[in-house]
Amino acid sequence: MFHPRRTLKALLPPLVAGLALTALPAQSAHAASSLTNGGFEADGGGAATPTGWSEYGSTGASYTEAGGHGGGNRLSHWSSSAYRVETYQYLSGLTDGSYRLTAWVRSGGGQNAAWTALKNCGGTEQRTDLPVSSSGWIRIVVPVEVTGNQCTVSVNSDANAGNWINVDDLTFTPGASAGLQVKGADVSSLAKSEAEGGVYRTASGATGDALGILESAGMNYARLKVWVNPADGYNNKARVLETAKRVKAQGMKLLVDFHYSDTWADPGAQSTPAAWAGHSYGRLKRDVHHHTYDVLSALEAQGTGADMVQVGNEINGGMLWDEGSTDNWAQLAGLINSGYDAVKRVDADTPVALHLAEGGDLAGTRWWFDNAVAHGVRFDAIGLSYYGYWHGPLSDFQTTLDDAAARYGKPVFVAETAYPFRLDSEDAHENIIDVTGELVPGYPATPAGQRAWMNTVANIVEAVPNGRGLGVFYWEATWTAVEGNGWDPADPSSGNGWENQALFGYDDRVLPAAAWFRHR
Repeated sequence: MFHPRRTLKALLPPLVAGLALTALPAQSAHAASSLTNGGFEADGGGAATPTGWSEYGSTGASYTEAGGHGGGNRLSHWSSSAYRVETYQYLSGLTDGSYRLTAWVRSGGGQNAAWTALKNCGGTEQRTDLPVSSSGWIRIVVPVEVTGNQCTVSVNSDANAGNWINVDDLTFTPGASAGLQVKGADVSSLAKSEAEGGVYRTASGATGDALGILESAGMNYARLKVWVNPADGYNNKARVLETAKRVKAQGMKLLVDFHYSDTWADPGAQSTPAAWAGHSYGRLKRDVHHHTYDVLSALEAQGTGADMVQVGNEINGGMLWDEGSTDNWAQLAGLINSGYDAVKRVDADTPVALHLAEGGDLAGTRWWFDNAVAHGVRFDAIGLSYYGYWHGPLSDFQTTLDDAAARYGKPVFVAETAYPFRLDSEDAHENIIDVTGELVPGYPATPAGQRAWMNTVANIVEAVPNGRGLGVFYWEATWTAVEGNGWDPADPSSGNGWENQALFGYDDRVLPAAAWFRHR
């Protein structure tokens, strides 16, 4: 991604302080070995206590009403005054092993906390916070290991007056959850930032290596873009080789993101490298193969081989315009397959991902990949950029992600996402997102809002059916405001419009949102 406008080898197959909403003892009513009335249809609308469920906390704040996800009714939490309430169901006689709670949810936001949980299951309580989505329903999951043959399914709100949630169609089924294999970040700007004087600190203020700080937070994958011959000499083959050594030294995996350009490649620009200008389509196929093979074989030779590769970056309109435009699918397919073949020539087990922007655009994603499949394009995984302030509501994102996984039978991941922790700028360059009206409703531009956004995106990827949700890359986690490290590689005076969306604050300290790397 970059819009100046706003411009695995093994991949393939806080608790609220003081909150005391605990379930009643195990001998409470409604004990059963399977979830009862998970769709809240047994009583019709208006039941204060749904059949099979119990409640604890504020009287009258939990009830069923019309307007379900799959049926006629749903569970809702709401009160005209501040409230804390838990709706729960105790299960006993379970066979020990892995289980997964699935729920469809909506929330107007504003709560101190709202979540689903599995607890008293023999280990640590597992919980998933409800996303803020006031219209579309979102599916979330909570995995757990049951030991001791029992577990409590729990829906919780610690809310202010007028806050609401809807929950429906809960299921509790046996089966292991793969969790997120990719908890990564794009750190392509890091080398130049450091060269220009950029500093990175731990939460306590100690100066350190940005990669080491992020790895300590739980990051396990780094994404590095490759430009062919950039004006500033960064993000080229030599620089990628240098940073790859650091990535692997931290024990992290590496995704290599080929732009096939000298500068930013995205839906609005796919400029052919200057050295390839005027080349015929046949020559460009050889250029793509040679460049891809050259970089990846060099990485392999120094012991830092790629664990996943992107052939192209946000290629909604194709790449290497005009020869590789989507106006000529046969040629675009040939160029992509040339890159794919080069990746497999270096290591046949390295997954190749194709990456589109507009992660909430179901029709556009289908159109693109349907054409790719029809033209024989080869790929192993699908990456989508999803920026909530540009790419539609969370429910559209989930629909698109789930559909891509099912329709094409491939694992999916978020190749890029980010969110601001403040709106003002640290340098003289206007931030890409800098006014409240641009934000996603329910997610303020604060450190807590940034963290909540990342947890929400990770939860949606985790919920992709059949374990096909690989994970998430945070885009440009280390692109802080450092003079000389602006968006234009040809202009040292260009500013950075992204520093308010980095994972390091204006005091250079790592932000709370980095905790998302610890997502299960």
